[in-house]
Amino acid sequence: MYPPPPPVMLVTCSGCSTPLQLPPGARSIRCAICQAVTHIAEHRAAPPLAAPAPHAAHAPPPPPSPYGHAPPGAPPSPHGRKRAVICGISYKYSRHELKGCLNDAKCMRYLLINKFHFPQESILMLTEEETDPYRIPTKQNMRMALCWLVQGLQPGDSLVFHYSGHGSRQRNYNGDEADGYDETLCPLDFETQGMIVDDEINATIVRPLPHGVKLHAIIDACHSGTVLDLSFLCRMDRAGRYIWEDHRPRSGIYKGTNGGEVISFSGCDDDQTSADTSALSRITSTGAMTFCFIQAIERGHGSTYGSILSSMRTTIRNTGNDGGLGLAGGGVVTSLITMLVAGGSSIGGGLRQEPQLTACQTFDVYTKPFSL
Repeated sequence: MYPPPPPVMLVTCSGCSTPLQLPPGARSIRCAICQAVTHIAEHRAAPPLAAPAPHAAHAPPPPPSPYGHAPPGAPPSPHGRKRAVICGISYKYSRHELKGCLNDAKCMRYLLINKFHFPQESILMLTEEETDPYRIPTKQNMRMALCWLVQGLQPGDSLVFHYSGHGSRQRNYNGDEADGYDETLCPLDFETQGMIVDDEINATIVRPLPHGVKLHAIIDACHSGTVLDLSFLCRMDRAGRYIWEDHRPRSGIYKGTNGGEVISFSGCDDDQTSADTSALSRITSTGAMTFCFIQAIERGHGSTYGSILSSMRTTIRNTGNDGGLGLAGGGVVTSLITMLVAGGSSIGGGLRQEPQLTACQTFDVYTKPFSL
């Protein structure tokens, strides 16, 4: 049985008194509103008159605050903030190495800044190319980044979490999952530190969302259909007809928000994986799902959630028919799509994955406008 998700400590910002969530193991955190760093000190009892030995070594300084390395610059405006965590992991020099994930992350950042007007200083990038040690996509850094994403939320805020890397699943023993498995994301150090389970992701970035705040997740990984543990899955057939499946836990445990809205696009269904790879392998060696999502936006299919999902599925189904990801004809290939292709998103032979849409509430996918 896997251990339960670690508890999240609630603290108050030392600068503006905003409630903050302290990720497991952290001793300090930066408020996304006023940028003040709140330190949590450990108090240990000591003899009141105790004096240090003449030659005793000085105590080591406290570790630097991870959130001293948060996105630089002035905090976003009090209302209508846009904030994103983008995580791309290639697992370089390991037997799990992937080729397209860093490129996926760069292209998603480009899209958010240039298409959806996210401030550069409000995007936290976690990749192996980062020089800041707190932006390397380890398990602890990913946990802290997800906590950073949901700090100081106010109505009008728009959040994005994009992940491109390995995904997996593990046996569930509490009866929450209909298929008996929890879905997981695999940090860079997952072989030694373990994976991040859907229960923890839900508790960290779904449950705290207040009314008026929306979160979009774009998860390009294997077994990623319900990796946010959202309550409803949009099951769409090839003709574009759809129904909402109820995925609320049979145990009755609440996995919804605190009034906010969460919608997730994911690369494939929970049980989908490549036939000739292990359970930790992605469907492809590049970001096919990220490619299809960006291509849908760039080619004018991004008006509604239904049009995006339908476009992504059509592109995936047509993969291999034209030697790549639907690049022959059908419109101008933009500079962003060119970036994706340059990063290796040319895949042949047909894909077995089916992009999925999940949400905390049902809606008409063909009339609800898509916006970030």
